[in-house]
Amino acid sequence: MLYKDATGTLEVADDGGKVCGYASTFDREPDCYGDVVARGAFARTLERWEGMGKPIPLLYGHNTSDPKYNIGAVTLAREDERGLYVEAEFDGESEVAQDVRHLVKTGRLYQFSFAYDVREAGEVTLENEAKACELRELDLFEVSLVQIPANQHAEVTDVKGAKAGRRNSKADADTIKEAIRLLESLLDDGQDDEGGAQAGGAEGGEGKAIPEGREDERKAELMALLKELEEEED
Repeated sequence: MLYKDATGTLEVADDGGKVCGYASTFDREPDCYGDVVARGAFARTLERWEGMGKPIPLLYGHNTSDPKYNIGAVTLAREDERGLYVEAEFDGESEVAQDVRHLVKTGRLYQFSFAYDVREAGEVTLENEAKACELRELDLFEVSLVQIPANQHAEVTDVKGAKAGRRNSKADADTIKEAIRLLESLLDDGQDDEGGAQAGGAEGGEGKAIPEGREDERKAELMALLKELEEEED
């Protein structure tokens, strides 16, 4: 099994995220392996995948040994004039998938790769008289998001955030819990301040004293956490 890479057009959609773009291009400029991919190279393998009725896996870094790095599924794969166009959905229940989605969203990860075997190939002479190995028929096994591609011709154009309210990372969950804790403490202090004095007067005691300045500090912490969540959602 071999690997070939391409920078891709990435977009994140509503249900955990969708990545789409070109896993391979038909540019007649050899990649770092000296290969060019011929139009029609994926036609039969795409027919076989469609016949199986199973999605092409979306992986991170070609990691087939750890199920955590099986981060989604290709929902559409087709050849056009430019190359192999794919659309894939990130797994909305996978923390690793959502971490990868975040890297895509922030522009730190923008490259595709695919695993394949060669069924047919041959030497070809390009327009500039250079020789290259033309890959004419391939078996496609998976599509991956990777850091370093062999084919630099496809490019990232857009990334959209996941649906508001659907949070998948542990960091988000911890931030929300901390915000709730601060909000509850502010409400508790307010209730103690209003109701505690009456109870203290009836029994000769004193209501719970709010440490001077702590209420403002808690409010500031809460606002900072809420701002952090808002920025993360954007």
